[in-house]
Amino acid sequence: MSVQRSTVIFAWILLLPAVFYVTVIVAYPLVDTFILSFTDASLKKTTNWVGWVNYEKIFNATFAEVIIRTFVWTFFSVSIKMIIGVFGASMLNAAVPGRALFRVLTMPPWIVPMAIGIFMWGWMYNGQFGMISGLLQNWGIVDGPVAFLARGETAFWATIMTDVWIGVPLVTLYMLAAMQAIPQDLYEAAWTDGAGRFYRFRRITLPLLIPSMITMSMLSLIATFNSFDIIWILTQGGPNGETTTMIIDTYRTAIGSKKYGDGAARAVLICIFLSIFCLAYFRVTSRLSSGESNR
Repeated sequence: MSVQRSTVIFAWILLLPAVFYVTVIVAYPLVDTFILSFTDASLKKTTNWVGWVNYEKIFNATFAEVIIRTFVWTFFSVSIKMIIGVFGASMLNAAVPGRALFRVLTMPPWIVPMAIGIFMWGWMYNGQFGMISGLLQNWGIVDGPVAFLARGETAFWATIMTDVWIGVPLVTLYMLAAMQAIPQDLYEAAWTDGAGRFYRFRRITLPLLIPSMITMSMLSLIATFNSFDIIWILTQGGPNGETTTMIIDTYRTAIGSKKYGDGAARAVLICIFLSIFCLAYFRVTSRLSSGESNR
């Protein structure tokens, strides 16, 4: 056996775990879900091919509201997480006493098991014994108990703030690592020229953070778009569907109503949206890379 052939065989052996993962764990479920979306699969013993019927049924006014709500929920959640994360990373990156302690204190929302953290927020939102409602009454902002999760206009924002609380630590630590990778010579030169802190942040930190911010925004977007636990534990999509996102609607259809074909069609639509996000991300990062290489 030639050396080149043995090298190729050895390379394929090394790739086998990745090939197995992509084929069995990723590709097969995707293909099976796509095929299932063209059937009327349910708890019935027989499954019939129905073509595009499942997709035609989901394109209605009700599901359009679900799609819009999902994008709005994702936009505000990711935006708030990025703003707080960048600001928090800037504070943690500053040379202040007790900086190490503050970095440790950012971790609990991320370390605490998600379900426990969500239940904690559910108790805080409770109108009868919740801390938030109690504080608002003590401060004279509201006259009586406020059941945040029982009102559509407040339940929507309550779920967003819970998602922000859970996601901010990861964003903060990621942006902090990106800030610490910026050469300190740039700050020293700007400081020597008399540049203030805000000017240094606007002209040095922020431009150099853009690639990291794009990467973190995309990772957070995918996780938030697919977020199920927070909404399901707090509201289960209620009240009156005001917090029902695409992933919640898919679960209700496929698991709750046992309409597997309809649920698969919704899952395929989610996959298409996320694929578009990923393609946009790769295009933006490739442009940034090509722009940096041309400098």
